[in-house]
Amino acid sequence: MSVIQAVRGTKDILPDEILKWHKLEEIARKVSANYGYKELRTPIFEKTEVFTRGVGDGTDIVNKEMYSFLDRGGESITLRPEQTAAIVRAVIQNNLLKENSTTRLYYIGQYFRYERPQKGRLREFHQYGAECINSPYPESDAEVICLAVSLINKLGITDYKLRLNSLGNEISRANYRNVLINFLESNKEKLSEESKARLTTNPLRILDSKNPIDIEITTKAPNILDSLDNESIEHFDEVKKLLTASDINYEISPNLVRGLDYYSHTVFEFQSTYLGAQDAFGGGGRYNSLFKELGGKDTPAVGFAMGIERLLLILEQIEQQEMENLKDLIDVIIVPTSEKHLDTAMRVANIVRNKLELSCLVDVNRRSMKSQLREGNKWEVMWALIIGDDEAATDSVTVKYMMEKIEQSSIKIEDIVKQNW
Repeated sequence: MSVIQAVRGTKDILPDEILKWHKLEEIARKVSANYGYKELRTPIFEKTEVFTRGVGDGTDIVNKEMYSFLDRGGESITLRPEQTAAIVRAVIQNNLLKENSTTRLYYIGQYFRYERPQKGRLREFHQYGAECINSPYPESDAEVICLAVSLINKLGITDYKLRLNSLGNEISRANYRNVLINFLESNKEKLSEESKARLTTNPLRILDSKNPIDIEITTKAPNILDSLDNESIEHFDEVKKLLTASDINYEISPNLVRGLDYYSHTVFEFQSTYLGAQDAFGGGGRYNSLFKELGGKDTPAVGFAMGIERLLLILEQIEQQEMENLKDLIDVIIVPTSEKHLDTAMRVANIVRNKLELSCLVDVNRRSMKSQLREGNKWEVMWALIIGDDEAATDSVTVKYMMEKIEQSSIKIEDIVKQNW
């Protein structure tokens, strides 16, 4: 009798490999906790409509890659091909938004897509991801990108780049879609067969085609950033400003659209030359309409996912030996008294997280100082660093010790690293 092999596109994780997985997952959990994110686990399969309604009928995932079947009750079930739609379903069903004005969640799990197996891209694969739910503001976009960058840095990955783009709001995106279709229709005969099919279903995905013929055509396509309205421009400009304040480098990539229908406003992707031609190892963006698509109320959200197999490939290439341990409690809350101090707040948070290696939260819903301090008490935070007009004028912060009634003190931002926290 022949030996039974594992299904094509799946892989056994052997005992001599599993320690690397454990270390990566441990770091992901600790970085998530440093940003105030809690783990959520959903079932490995969902009703198929979670993904057809959430991910979109015009996507490759729904059209070509899902593992779907009828169960014994005749209901269509799908092994989850991605997590965000399932997270949204779980948040709606369990009324998680009732507990917190901002819900911060992360996940680690396995996913399934029927595609051609490649090195680091399997039919059963694993991802880490995070979602910041119920903030429409650009500071939440910046926060999830900062979280992703913190994880990359803690893993010891230095050879990577962050690509950034904006799809604008629904109005801007719809306007650009019409402009793009007109351009592509005039070049239809030159497009690849796959892109011709996408022209009627998901034309923005043609911008992300890897076919050399399509690339030559799309380099002359209209720039999506030229179609943004004032609201979309202001949102994107604030995201860029906050990333700069956090010392995060990025590259504007107008052809970056991501593969899912639910994205709007900010989209981003991480790439590494260690991975060769298929160089992306993570990405995400804002998805303000997904909750409504899945039967909930309008709820803004933003998130990202990273392929664990892809991260391990990078770590193998750079011969990463040790992974840094992180604290997993919330130590500090940064309290800007006004949105005009957000860039300073992000700069201070960057110092606290990356130079002091303390965990901290920054409010992303523009609440009052009182509400922010109440949130700090809820997390049993030890220190609050308050930034108001006086502090901004003197490039300082007011330090409030949250555990006891001790007199507040003022210190220069440049001296934060010198304090005994």
